[in-house]
Amino acid sequence: MLTLTHISKSYGARGEVAALTDVSLGIGQGEFCAIVGASGCGKSTLLNIIGLLDRPDAGQVAFDRRVIDAGSRAEAARLRNELIGFVFQSFHLLPRLTAWQNAALPLQYRGVSRSDRRPRALEMLDQVGLKDRAEHLPSELSGGQSQRVALARALIGAPRLLLADEPTGSLDSASANDIMALLRRINREAGLTIVMVTHDRDLAARCDRRIELHDGQVVSAEAAA
Repeated sequence: MLTLTHISKSYGARGEVAALTDVSLGIGQGEFCAIVGASGCGKSTLLNIIGLLDRPDAGQVAFDRRVIDAGSRAEAARLRNELIGFVFQSFHLLPRLTAWQNAALPLQYRGVSRSDRRPRALEMLDQVGLKDRAEHLPSELSGGQSQRVALARALIGAPRLLLADEPTGSLDSASANDIMALLRRINREAGLTIVMVTHDRDLAARCDRRIELHDGQVVSAEAAA
C-alpha cells in the first residue's frame, strides 16, 4: 500500500539537523505498525511525511505504487482528505462543539449537509463505544472518551490509512489499554492500515510490526514479538 524510498529530511537554515537519513520502508494493506525509538530519533517526522504533512528533501513516497509529487500541495491535500485519518496525543477537539459535531467535522469540510452529518457521526461514535456521550462537550468527557471522539472523527471519512501520533500518551494505563484494544479491533475487523508512533514498547508489542528508528535511520522493521 505504502512505500517510502530513500527518504531524507533535514531542518535548519542550512539543513544542519538531520531528522531522517535514507529511510526506505514498505507498509502493506491491513498492517498495524508501531514506530518506536528514543525522543528526537525522527518518529514524528517520519509520520508527518507518511501523512503528507511534510515533504522530504530527498526520496519518494508512493501509495499503491503511485509516486506522490512532493512539490504539489494540492495533490497532497487531496490525498490526505481521501486516504488518511489522523489521531494525535492532544485530542484537538473544538471546545464549543459536542462530541457528534466534533466527529462530523470532516464531513462538514466536504460539504455534507447537517441532516446527513449527524446520523453518520452517531454511527461512528457508536462504533467507538461513545454514542451515549454524543451531546456532551469536550469539557464533559474524560481523556479516554475524548480520544474516542478524535478516533471517530479520523474514521468518519472512511480512510484507508490511519496515522496515530502517541494516541495513548496523555491517558492513564486503563484508558490507554482501552484505546489500544479499540485500534486493534478496528484494524482486524475493517482491515484498516494503522501506523502508530508510541513510546510504550508494551503497546508496540501488540502491533503486527515494530519499526525502530535510531538517529533518523530505520534499524529494525521486524514483526513484533
